[in-house]
Amino acid sequence: MTEVQYAVAEHIATITLDAPDRRNALTVEMSRELIDAARTAEADPEVCAVVVTGGRHFCAGAVREVLADVGRDPVEDTAYRNLETVYAAFTTIGTIELPTIAAVRGAAVGAGLNLALATDLRVVSTTARLLPGFAQIGIHPGGGHFSLLHRTTGSRELTAAMGLFGEEVRGERAVELGLAWSAHEDDEVEQAARDTASRVAADPELARRLVRSFRRESAPGGVPWEVAVELERSPQMWSLRRKHEG
Repeated sequence: MTEVQYAVAEHIATITLDAPDRRNALTVEMSRELIDAARTAEADPEVCAVVVTGGRHFCAGAVREVLADVGRDPVEDTAYRNLETVYAAFTTIGTIELPTIAAVRGAAVGAGLNLALATDLRVVSTTARLLPGFAQIGIHPGGGHFSLLHRTTGSRELTAAMGLFGEEVRGERAVELGLAWSAHEDDEVEQAARDTASRVAADPELARRLVRSFRRESAPGGVPWEVAVELERSPQMWSLRRKHEG
């Protein structure tokens, strides 16, 4: 039985984690399904944007069995590759050439927080809980967690508070701190994410070029303004000619 649902409507792909009995904690198989869904969206020329959600519970991280297997023998091939697959669940979401939005209700913990941070934008519920949770179970963060936190907010202070000291951030506070774009009542979160995604949904080609430039220019360290001017020149010329010919 699949634990990741995939649907496309009005040029927006919605990827839904669907294992509520364990609050969408990522197994290896579920991670593979998430990767497949993301690649399916990327390969569809009619898809303009992706919304990732988990319903009432966004994602409680990786299942403990995956972590325990690595703990028993960190260099055993299967255990190593299984953890790598869990990492790939969010690194794939973060690198597909489509704008991505996380619609977060409930908790986003550990690898689940990484998944939310890997997207281009986050829309959260007022009751959402964003927390690393790594140190609290006695392990070091993984998956580039510190980098994701700092990339999202640009704040060393916030990265320390969450990544080092395990501070939890909720709903509207996440918006105040730059971890999310907007906060809504629980039953409005997914629609709010789709409404935001719809702003690029009319033009698949432009959406993909926009997100490529956005990620290049907003990558950690950024790029000098004069370099950004040149980076944007080619896609802007393409869009102007297309508009003229259309």
